[in-house]
Amino acid sequence: MFSVFSLNGQKCECGKEHFLPKCKVISGQNVLESIVEVVKEFNAKKVFVLSDKNTFTVCASKVLQILDKNNIKYTSYTFNEDKLEPDEQSVGSAIMHYDYQCDLVVGVGSGVINDIGKILSATAKTPYVIIGTAPSMDGFASATSSMTRDGLKISLNSKCADVIIGDLEIMKNAPMHMLKSGLGDMIAKYVSICEWRISNIITGEYYCERTAQIVRNAVKKCVDNASGLLNREVNAVKAVFEGLVVCGAAMAYVGCSRPASGVEHYFSHVWDMRAITFDLPIELHGIQCAVGTYIACSLYEKIKKIRVDKEKAKNFVQTFDYDNYSKQLKDFLGRSAISMIELEKKEQKYDKAKHSLRLDVIENKWQEILQIIDEEIPNLKQLTELFDKIGLPKTLKEIYVDENLLYKTFISTKDIRDKYVLSRLAWDLGVIDEMIN
Repeated sequence: MFSVFSLNGQKCECGKEHFLPKCKVISGQNVLESIVEVVKEFNAKKVFVLSDKNTFTVCASKVLQILDKNNIKYTSYTFNEDKLEPDEQSVGSAIMHYDYQCDLVVGVGSGVINDIGKILSATAKTPYVIIGTAPSMDGFASATSSMTRDGLKISLNSKCADVIIGDLEIMKNAPMHMLKSGLGDMIAKYVSICEWRISNIITGEYYCERTAQIVRNAVKKCVDNASGLLNREVNAVKAVFEGLVVCGAAMAYVGCSRPASGVEHYFSHVWDMRAITFDLPIELHGIQCAVGTYIACSLYEKIKKIRVDKEKAKNFVQTFDYDNYSKQLKDFLGRSAISMIELEKKEQKYDKAKHSLRLDVIENKWQEILQIIDEEIPNLKQLTELFDKIGLPKTLKEIYVDENLLYKTFISTKDIRDKYVLSRLAWDLGVIDEMIN
């Protein structure tokens, strides 16, 4: 599957030498028993199997039966929480239950289990195998874990899985909501690629067209097979699973999250942080990303109608009160805002001189920026048809978020990471307060 990354270890047109971590992908129907050969390949003496109570029932119990049948020693730990969070407590629980006689970690699950498993194996210094139970997120092949630390959503360096096993017979029977979540995470790449290109123009950020095209191809395959997902067709499930793996690998290939994450993911991060801080209901990450994508594409339609007005933009920045904004951020996000404010001390994105330089570039390159939006962002009518056909939500209300919080959510996205996204472009243009009606 990783043959698409044909320049591994060689210099690319982008000027960078790309390297992929060694990662074996086993994808197909009824491939669960391949875990036996994987254990032998690593010459593992004892396996640590990590799961939650849902993935134990649908898959991990079968894995343990296979290990028993083949006389492979193991220790297993199953989280018992109804809602497992990727945070300090869950990582601590995994480490405290880890059997240090084990020399291979096997995670059985998807997003949260995979994120915890990668950290556990990196800490224990063992190889790591993830057996995916649902094609619901793009972290299978990434070398980071999406975690909540001190209330803030972060990408924590961990490790890439050494082996990814995707048994399509198990995956196709995952809850439909999780299948849709994986598709939502793939559709999000429309926005991430667009913003990567725009940032390359405005900030000079590194960009690789070869990698972007690999991601585009994966997204197209998912969208072309989207209808089949509702019928749990193997080809549709395979397209989403392998697309998610490719996108995770793409991040490792270029050494950043740009190919797979933009403002649409930051919408999701904001909602996650508020849910944790204020004990609110929360949706699956990929479902949130789908809504974030739909909103972002709608806002890009507004951006396309804007004429760059430098005087207006500079007046907006001159009157911007960061101290007051910081207070609003704390009220909205709680303790998560503290880390975001600390990041700004280093980044200085609100610095007036830096803004002036960016604004000059935006004015000079505005037609090129508009062309990128036209090329990368799907037509809203077509996107609406796709969402309606698959049954993906488009509004905050559908994902348990107060619709009145859209404005605060949007303006907060520019502070999540050191990354130039739509909300930063709107701020630079002096129109961010006009984007949400």
